[in-house]
Amino acid sequence: MHRSGERWRKGRLVRARRMVVAANVTEYTYVEGSIPMEWDSWIRGRRKEPPSVEELLKNQSYRDNIQIKAREVEEKDLILQAKEYEDGLVTTPAKTLAKGHAASTDFGKQEISEDPSSTANTFQPGSWLPKK
Repeated sequence: MHRSGERWRKGRLVRARRMVVAANVTEYTYVEGSIPMEWDSWIRGRRKEPPSVEELLKNQSYRDNIQIKAREVEEKDLILQAKEYEDGLVTTPAKTLAKGHAASTDFGKQEISEDPSSTANTFQPGSWLPKK
């Protein structure tokens, strides 16, 4: 028994291809994630029926509400954190100035080196000063 849209071809079971005709056919405007996941699921065969407009609108509304609630929780947390700082319950985070990375060959160096240095994908050429 096979699913609808599947057929036998040369002794092998072949799935039906799902094609999408884009309203905006220019390739450069496609951004990963711009296709709703409901459509992506249908195209990849993870669901049998394409999504309805009502389903798309309902799911988008749900995602929007989740984002609004997340922002509200974050704002409440920042207000609570500020109050705790004022009340002295929590100390303010220490402000540190990091110059370079500890694994860097020039970490903590202030002088100019005549030798070139390289860390990961960066290259720092050496310096040269004319002799007096």
